[in-house]
Amino acid sequence: MKPRARHAGVLLHPSSLPGPGPIGEIGPYAHAFLEWMSQAGLDTWQMLPLHPVGGGYSPYGSPSAFAADPRLISLEALVADGLLTPAALPYGQGSVDVELVEAWKMPLLRQAAARVADSAECRAWVATQRDWLSDWSLYAVLYRLYSDGWWSWPKAASSRSALKAAREAHAEEIGVEEGLQYLFHVQWSALREHAKSRGIRLVGDIPIFVSGDGCDTWAHRKLFALRPDGRPDPVAGVPPDYFSPTGQRWGNPVYRWDAHQADGFAWWKARIRRELDLVDLVRLDHFRGFAANWIIPAEEEDARRGQWTPGPGRALFDALQKDLGTLALIAEDLGEITPDVEQLRDDLGLPGMKVLQFAFGTDGSHPFLPHNFGHDRWVVYTGTHDNETAVGWYNSADERVRHLFRAYTARDGSAPAWTLLREAWASVAGLAVAPMQDFLGLGNEARINTPGVAKGNWLWRLRDLPWYACDGLFRMSATYGRTSPR
Repeated sequence: MKPRARHAGVLLHPSSLPGPGPIGEIGPYAHAFLEWMSQAGLDTWQMLPLHPVGGGYSPYGSPSAFAADPRLISLEALVADGLLTPAALPYGQGSVDVELVEAWKMPLLRQAAARVADSAECRAWVATQRDWLSDWSLYAVLYRLYSDGWWSWPKAASSRSALKAAREAHAEEIGVEEGLQYLFHVQWSALREHAKSRGIRLVGDIPIFVSGDGCDTWAHRKLFALRPDGRPDPVAGVPPDYFSPTGQRWGNPVYRWDAHQADGFAWWKARIRRELDLVDLVRLDHFRGFAANWIIPAEEEDARRGQWTPGPGRALFDALQKDLGTLALIAEDLGEITPDVEQLRDDLGLPGMKVLQFAFGTDGSHPFLPHNFGHDRWVVYTGTHDNETAVGWYNSADERVRHLFRAYTARDGSAPAWTLLREAWASVAGLAVAPMQDFLGLGNEARINTPGVAKGNWLWRLRDLPWYACDGLFRMSATYGRTSPR
C-alpha cells in the first residue's frame, strides 16, 4: 500500500473504550474500534502513555518507562484463551471505576498471569526483555510490600547490592509480574497486527520525565539528580503559562544529562526502542525539555521560583539516530517555546504540534491559525488531552475569542466541534487529529484531564462505538484528501 501524505486520526486512550468491566481494554472492543476507524476514514490512533499509571491514576506519572499497564489486559480474551473461567462481566457504565479495577479486575489478572508464568512461551518472551523486566518485576513486588518512596524501604529492598535474597524470597510473585507483562504483550501484538491489516498507525506518548519514586530512579540512580537519601532535588515543572498562573510543579526528578551522555544515552536508546516495539510513531511530551528544562528547588511549593537549565540538545538525538535509524517522533512543542527549541525540532526534521483552541486569542497573525502553518510538517489538533473539549472551550471562551473564531471560520458558532474539525482536516498539516469527544460534539462533562487538578482525571469512557458518525467523518476525510475515496 502506497503511504498517503495526508493522514487523519483520533485521540483516545484504550482505558476510555467501552466494554465489559470497569475500564477499557485491548480486547474485542479495541479490535472493534479499529474497524470503526476504518469505516470513518481514520488511519492514525493516538493514545496516552501505555505504562502503569501513577498518582491520581495519571499515565504521565508512571512508575515505569518500560512496563505496560496491566489494567488494559482484556478479561474477555483471557476467558477465550482458557486462562480464566467464564463468568458474568459487569458492563462498564460511565467512568473508569478505579476501585473495581483494583479490587476485582487485578486479582483476576493475577490469577491468569500465575497460570501462564511458567509456560515455555512466557519464559521465552521474558528472556528477550530482561534488560527492563528484571528490574520492573522485582520493583513491583517490593512496592506492593512497602509502598511509599523506595528511599524509605528497608535497606534489603532499597539497596541495589542486597537484592539477590529478595529475588529468591519473592520468586513466585515476580513470576506473576512477568506473566502480566507477557499477557499484555500477547494481546497488544494481536491488536497491532489488526491495525496494520487496516493500514492504521498506532501513536504512543513518552513523557520526558519519570516518577521520582519509580522503578527507573530506583534502578538507575546515577542518571538522576537525587539527594543522598534518594529523594529528587531539584524537581521538574514548567513556568507560569496558559494553564496555570503559578506554573506546574510536577515533582519529577531531573536528569543528569552528563551521566546519560557518558554512557552513550543507553537508557534513552532502550526507552525509545521499547516504545517503538509497541507503536509506530511516538509523541515526545514536553519536547522543549530536550533544549532546556525548568527546574525547581524541591522545597518550593509551586513552579514560580524555577530556572531554565540546558537539556541534551542534538547530542541525544544523534545518538538515537545512529542506533535506531530514522526517528518516528512527533515533537510536543507547546508552551513557552524559544528559538533554540524550534531550531532543534527543525534540524531533526520532526513534526511539531498546532492546537486550534489556542489559535483565536489575538488576531490573524497567530501561528496556530491554519493559514499561517507555512508547510505540512505539523500535526494539527482540535485539542489535546489537556484541553477542554471543543464544545466546552467555545462555551467557556470570552466573547472576543468567540467572535474571532466565528469570523475566521465563517460559521455561526452553533457547531464549534465540527467547525474545528473541518479547519484541522482542511489545513496543510500532514496529520490532523481530534479527541474522540470532539467527533461526538461532547461538552466538558467528557473532559479527560484538567491540568493542575489532582483528582477526577483520566476516568472518561465511551458508552458505545458511534457507528452512526462513520459516514460523515469518512466524507470529510475524503473531501480533504486524508483518506482514499470508497
